Amino acid sequence: MVKAIVGANWGDEGKGKITDMLAEESDIIVRFQGGSNAGHTIINDYGKFALHILPSGVFYNHTTSVIGNGVALNIQNLVDEIDSLVKQGVPQPKVLVSDRAQILMPYHILFDQYEEERLGGKSFGSTKSGIAPFYSDKYAKTGFQVNELFDNEDVLKEKVYRVLETKNVLVEHLYHKAPIDPEEIFQELLKYREMIRPFVCDVSVFLRDAIKAGKKILLEGQLGSLKDPDFGIYPMVTSSSTLASYGAIGAGIPGYEIKEVVTVVKAYSSAVGAGEFVSEIFGAEADELRRRGGDGGEFGATTGRPRRMGWFDAVASRYGCRMQGATEVALTVLDVLGYLDELPVCIGYEIDGKVTRDFPATPQLKKAKPVYTTLPGWKTEIRGITKYEDLPENCRNYIEFIEKELEVPITMVSNGPGRHEIIHRRSSLTK
Repeated sequence: MVKAIVGANWGDEGKGKITDMLAEESDIIVRFQGGSNAGHTIINDYGKFALHILPSGVFYNHTTSVIGNGVALNIQNLVDEIDSLVKQGVPQPKVLVSDRAQILMPYHILFDQYEEERLGGKSFGSTKSGIAPFYSDKYAKTGFQVNELFDNEDVLKEKVYRVLETKNVLVEHLYHKAPIDPEEIFQELLKYREMIRPFVCDVSVFLRDAIKAGKKILLEGQLGSLKDPDFGIYPMVTSSSTLASYGAIGAGIPGYEIKEVVTVVKAYSSAVGAGEFVSEIFGAEADELRRRGGDGGEFGATTGRPRRMGWFDAVASRYGCRMQGATEVALTVLDVLGYLDELPVCIGYEIDGKVTRDFPATPQLKKAKPVYTTLPGWKTEIRGITKYEDLPENCRNYIEFIEKELEVPITMVSNGPGRHEIIHRRSSLTK
């Protein structure tokens, strides 16, 4: 059975923790899109970790971690991340890499940096991990699949020289930088070949056999619905689809095999990078929430940048759940809100004098003003509570209000950063 775990919002919803927890009862965990720009924070018995390319279920001995064909594969980062885990006492993980995954090249990172530098104040807020240039090359058919590393070396070398011929025109004449040496890139690819060799397999065949054998497979998404290139806050989005349905493509399985979609929703809002954010708050109010938030303050796990903060946005979250095809919701970082007397919730957007509950495209978002309702806070610490009924009444009311707005059952409530600091509940919306 295949289950997907994805984000409903701008990313940073707490997917890492939920994936780590669900991986306990899974056999295989698959990353199906994005790359080293991910930042999934895990706190477990081994310590605290920020994973960037490995799946978040990598800490279990019984699981196999898979890098699917849809991932922007930074080979150096992958190997370094595995080595780092082992050095910190984590057992050697079982990792497989699709032979159809494309390689994130060293010059992709350079191009990311050069373009952000060129754009200056009009930049996209990139993590500078090379993601946009990578996917540009993939769809321009000038990228390199893992299987090409094991092809004839002369063929590989000829392609490197051919690709860099056009790349260097941009490097020299648009960015005014020193040209990239194709021989250096070719030698780097030969190094990559030996680094990745132990992990390479036909992942689609591996997953086909696993499905036939009744294995439990977890597809792990990166970022959230609002960063999807088609359905997010375009153009301030990522470069690969963040939706659960893409998990089938990015892993190499039939779409009908995805039976459940766990969508992670934050109990307040946060975002890294530029783009429309209707419920955003500022000043001391934002600083206090940022300081208390997450598992050590709201700062990007990949960039370290302070996250933009906002109140819970029911319009954006409901849309995010719908686009993911959510079958259930995991509500995270609820424990953070215990200091507040009142909890504003954005329940609509006012655009040109009219209020809508639907999430519009970017030009309309730019004009949107939040419409709030306010719920009473619970003013107490809820960490350590394991039963839903033991939560303060106002806390339960907040959860149930959000559930009604989302129109999707909330089955899990995270009330702390630890692996098992989570409350399972039965929703009245569960069929």
